[in-house]
Amino acid sequence: MIFNTPKSFALPGFRALSDQVFVRPGSVDQEASASDPDTIIIYGWGDASAKHVVKFADGYRRLFPRAKQVIVLSPMLRLIFSKQRRRLEYMMPVVEAVEYGAGENSTLVHAMSHTGLTYYAATAYAYQRARNRFLPHRLLVLDSAPGYTHVTPSSLIRASRSLTLKMSGKFPGAVAAARIAYFVIGCVTDMFLRIMGWENIGCWSRRAANNEKYEAKEARRLYMYSKEDDIIPWDEIELHLAEARDRGWEAEAELFHGSGHVGHMRQSPEQYWTAVGSAWRRAVEGVDEAKL
Repeated sequence: MIFNTPKSFALPGFRALSDQVFVRPGSVDQEASASDPDTIIIYGWGDASAKHVVKFADGYRRLFPRAKQVIVLSPMLRLIFSKQRRRLEYMMPVVEAVEYGAGENSTLVHAMSHTGLTYYAATAYAYQRARNRFLPHRLLVLDSAPGYTHVTPSSLIRASRSLTLKMSGKFPGAVAAARIAYFVIGCVTDMFLRIMGWENIGCWSRRAANNEKYEAKEARRLYMYSKEDDIIPWDEIELHLAEARDRGWEAEAELFHGSGHVGHMRQSPEQYWTAVGSAWRRAVEGVDEAKL
């Protein structure tokens, strides 16, 4: 059964590989540095519409004009209610979009929110199974992620808020009921998983991002977040960053002030894209300028 299927739409300049995955070639009209990425994969946040995710693609087009771009939409209910085998199948178009035998410096990955990270983790796993190697990326940008290290009442409240963001303006009367329903479903689901001894998909993706089985140590990290985020707690992001460093990854952080969940680019575009460009250069050059 398909849950939360993205709406069909035409995205100018992009070719649909599936109802979740869209690709557009790099611009041949502009010059680029030899160190620029060949491919940029952008994972939207949970239930983000394509028109919002493409704004990040446009930012990358200005930064790295000749790079091929892959946009991945992140429907939340599809993620929650799909088995792992299906999640890997959904991400196979992304695997096929990355050139086989690509060099280590070829790809930049940008994942937004925990849902985007989870779809990325599924891609990394699918790529490894299909190609018997790590997905060949040099930089992983994590915007407002990861979070939800444990299922608690507060984490369920935050998750229910993220699930109903699109409803808030259109159906204010239904928001409270939807959040209560999600809270109850979350409690029941967590209890079922504990009884069965199964791992929550959100916990798995958080762990997978710091696991050598899925993520190469050569891939640098950039965590971008703010303390005003009311969906993903900043201290959970900093904890994941510290764990990454302890396990041998080169990781740096960019702290924003006053912006909400995945709102840093919109509020502080210059800071945002400067941080991304600088992190990519350090990743390619191998310069250790990690900061917190």
